[in-house]
Amino acid sequence: MRTVLACLVGLVSLNAYSSVPTFRYATAGAALTLVGGAPSNGGTTTIPTVVVPISLSFESAQRAVASSVLDATTDVPHLIHSPVFGAFDFPSGKTQYADALLRSTFAAPANWHTVLSKPAVAPTVIVRIPPAYGYLLLSKRTGRSIGIADLWFVQREIFKQVPPKDGTLFLLLTHNTAFYAESDATICCTFGTQGTDSSTGNSFVLASYLEQAPSIVREADVQPVTEHLAEFLYDPLHDPLRPQESKSARPGNTLPAWMRPPSMRPGDQGRCGGSGIATPYFLLEPTDINPKNNFPFSEPFVARVDNASYHLQNVALLPWYLGASPKLSNSFSFPDRHALTEAAKPCPSGPFYSTAAPSAPIAPSATPAPQNQPPNGHKLIGYWTGRGPRGSVFPLREIPPQWDIILVAFASPAKDAPEGTLRFQAPSGINAAQLKSDIAYLKSRGKTIMISLGGGGEYFTLADAKHISNFVSSVAQIVSEYQFEGVDIDFETPSLVIDPGDTDFRHPTTPSIVNLIAGLRQLRERFGPGFKISLVPEGPQIPAGYPTYGGQFGSYLPLVYALRDILTFVDVQDYNTPPLQGLDGEIYQAGSVDYHAAMTELLLRGFPVGRDGGKVFPGLPADKVAIGFLTGDATPEIVSQALAYVITGKAPAGASYRLQQYGGYPHMIGAMFWTIDDDRIEDFRFSNVIGPQLHSLR
Repeated sequence: MRTVLACLVGLVSLNAYSSVPTFRYATAGAALTLVGGAPSNGGTTTIPTVVVPISLSFESAQRAVASSVLDATTDVPHLIHSPVFGAFDFPSGKTQYADALLRSTFAAPANWHTVLSKPAVAPTVIVRIPPAYGYLLLSKRTGRSIGIADLWFVQREIFKQVPPKDGTLFLLLTHNTAFYAESDATICCTFGTQGTDSSTGNSFVLASYLEQAPSIVREADVQPVTEHLAEFLYDPLHDPLRPQESKSARPGNTLPAWMRPPSMRPGDQGRCGGSGIATPYFLLEPTDINPKNNFPFSEPFVARVDNASYHLQNVALLPWYLGASPKLSNSFSFPDRHALTEAAKPCPSGPFYSTAAPSAPIAPSATPAPQNQPPNGHKLIGYWTGRGPRGSVFPLREIPPQWDIILVAFASPAKDAPEGTLRFQAPSGINAAQLKSDIAYLKSRGKTIMISLGGGGEYFTLADAKHISNFVSSVAQIVSEYQFEGVDIDFETPSLVIDPGDTDFRHPTTPSIVNLIAGLRQLRERFGPGFKISLVPEGPQIPAGYPTYGGQFGSYLPLVYALRDILTFVDVQDYNTPPLQGLDGEIYQAGSVDYHAAMTELLLRGFPVGRDGGKVFPGLPADKVAIGFLTGDATPEIVSQALAYVITGKAPAGASYRLQQYGGYPHMIGAMFWTIDDDRIEDFRFSNVIGPQLHSLR
């Protein structure tokens, strides 16, 4: 446990960044700005508070769903009656949640308090959510709904209607809504945010009140409000509108990097949780369980007030982040002191993989399984980057025999060349001649080798039709030089975003999409009918086209529809897919057999795009569909069960989603993985299980 030298600096009122009173707390590891008055000064600091109910109107659902408006107006009385504003008998005394949290943080005098005022209630603010900025999910079985919205968009729209007001905390209340971060629907989900709005200077907490939400949402009532209120108390200068990559330049508190505790779900232990109050992107507590693209969940502290029960968030206290100090309490969590029982462990310095110069390949401890089954139409598809453990190289030639289709990652958009130009170079430590020789070798053994275009974090645009030739000529040069057998399209958000007014996937008008379709057809014509084209969309880019269409949502549907006669296969990244609805009308989250089956059947069966019965995506033949998995996120057991279910139609124990087609889809291709490299590092734990399974199916 770390020893911390601490000092408290007096009250700083209405500073340049935050409109509420704050004080500074300095330690050997951090200098923090916190809400309230300094404990050493004693007394009571009252924070003027305004509750603003928010009504979110989801435009994409208005024609098809009776209740497309999520309005928090009627939640306000419940919020005011809760321990957020009312007194409750916490371990540190009978008071409000915020005051009890701060009093649990410091070894402070008995007369020191920080309380929220009796709130003023503002008129309801109406925010319309266009199709490109979110969607509504409705459980057919229960009739309950939950919204998924762009957090940045919602915050900006609210503060267009909420003027600056010094010295005030705005508590912005939404109803049954989860949010995705940084305008990227694959970065989901959180129930709120907090800090200082950069456009108005207002201090705020934005969070959902959860009442009668679908059963897939496990938190309730004010739990999200208390979570984000707690984080606001510890980091009032946080700017939610700054990208995570800019965190070193934005205001807000920075802490020693911390590890996620054992309370996290299996697989999350041992991962860094960030260097701020709560995690990056989602602002989740160390007590939260939050697999990516799922609704967050944390065991609540239940407070009984009169005849109502309120669910409060258990949060990490400063002593958890910073270790023991005479100025701090000896508790690590609040309100339940048993939620976290020891201080955070520091995150090891340096990346997971060394940046040292590549060395000789490091052999796995297991043996790859041979591929001795005759062809049956099922394929194991994987991305190869050439990366081995601890900076070593992984030659293409050494890919285990179970892999049938290898997607070489990546040819990327050239930043110093005309629009549409892509470039490729062999991975570090592997020269071009060696890579060409390895490609020829694997092709001689019946493997298919394709070049993947794009990749995560890359931005591709082809907005000007005059630049289609740049795309075609640059890709053709790469294909010809290395003798690739085709191209894989991995242009992720914010690439290929549907323009406003482009509402029909069958007749797209967004230039980048129209021009890419033309370019891919030209490549096919140049190389002939044996030239392969695959698409690897993120979840928002195809399955999310079911509840809404626009922006990133459904952006690959025009590609699939226009190229369906020459497509080799499509494999949706089920690991980059937020909560969505299946054809059975129920809501599913990533990582389960039900989710993989439901999302894949959307592609196989088709669906009304944006719930518009006049614009139905017709679906694809099974022999053009695979399921995309992430080695670091999935397990061989889940992958095996999902593939067996979709291909054979035999549901595993515990599955609730029922396939629309009896007997399943025997001709579905199989599975794609990111990455072959990680599977090798993990002793072939996926390829040695999933490959033989796929290749033995008859």
